[in-house]
Amino acid sequence: MNRRSTLASEATRTQAHSSIFRYFRWAFIVTALGLVLGAVLGWQSTGTVSGTLGVFIIVAVLAVLEISLSFDNAIVNANKLKDMRPEWQRRFLTWGIIIAVFGMRILFPLMIVVIAAHIGPWQALVLAATQPGEYAHIMHDAHLPIAAFGGTFLMMVGLSFFFDHEKDVHWMQWLESTMARSATVRGIEVAVVLILVLLFSRFLHGVERHTFMLAAVWGLLTFLLVEVLGGLLDSTQGTLKTAARGGIGAFLYLEVLDASFSFDGVIGAFALSQNLFVIAIGLGIGAMYVRAMTIMLVEKGTLAEYRYLEHGAFYAIIALSVIMYAQSLFAIPEVITGLFGAALIGVSFWSSIRWNKRFACKD
Repeated sequence: MNRRSTLASEATRTQAHSSIFRYFRWAFIVTALGLVLGAVLGWQSTGTVSGTLGVFIIVAVLAVLEISLSFDNAIVNANKLKDMRPEWQRRFLTWGIIIAVFGMRILFPLMIVVIAAHIGPWQALVLAATQPGEYAHIMHDAHLPIAAFGGTFLMMVGLSFFFDHEKDVHWMQWLESTMARSATVRGIEVAVVLILVLLFSRFLHGVERHTFMLAAVWGLLTFLLVEVLGGLLDSTQGTLKTAARGGIGAFLYLEVLDASFSFDGVIGAFALSQNLFVIAIGLGIGAMYVRAMTIMLVEKGTLAEYRYLEHGAFYAIIALSVIMYAQSLFAIPEVITGLFGAALIGVSFWSSIRWNKRFACKD
């Protein structure tokens, strides 16, 4: 009997490992290729074993940084994907990852330099390859408007989850029930965001204050426009019931959301390396793991099984948005941002397990 139990337990573990490998297979492959490519770049740029090892380690650290910063992104993606039509799920998980890796990790930093330095895309690429220090300097100078824009968009995403009069599952009971009841007041989340923008802008002066407020307004407008445009695009694809399941509008929303999550990681990555291509490899590896986690969360129904996991993710989003605002005033290491978000998600996961045990005992 004991032997049968042991064999059954080993079979279960083997099946679980096989299942996990299925979800993360491509992430493992991209990791191996990325680390090899990082080592090659390290050898070409330094010509020494120590230099090659240094670049190899930086690529690995960037990948871990991206995963830690984007785990809440995977949960929010899964939350939206579970209501999307299957064809749009596939499109997001294929086209979306291409846009995430090449668009946000390569083209986005280039476009910042193009706009800030008033040069062409090719000149920006040459600058990244030949003068990485100057390139990194331009990126850091652009951090203020990026933090204001991304922080505002993410704040709206987080608050929209809690200011919902139909929301009936509450983790922090008093706070969330109060926010749900307050959702009947039209535009209350917009008012909260604008109050925070005004509060943080008071600590800035002159051009910086103007830049911060302008970028924050654009972040707010982008969220509202994506919501409106998404509704219009989805409503043209069929009945309202069909549209509610999500199509091109939901796809657009997720792409802008991923971009907002990427801002902090892309800018922070220049603290570890000034080489655009090393950064793109490291963050690209991390993005593949976020994609794998998103698929696993959707297919395994993890969000339904752990009732407070979404709450932790959206609290982490709000925390990240506040941190991005605070970064306009002083530097905050990205590792702190990642650990804080992971801690919130971890506590929500633990709370979900406790609730499940209590519910099981009552049954």
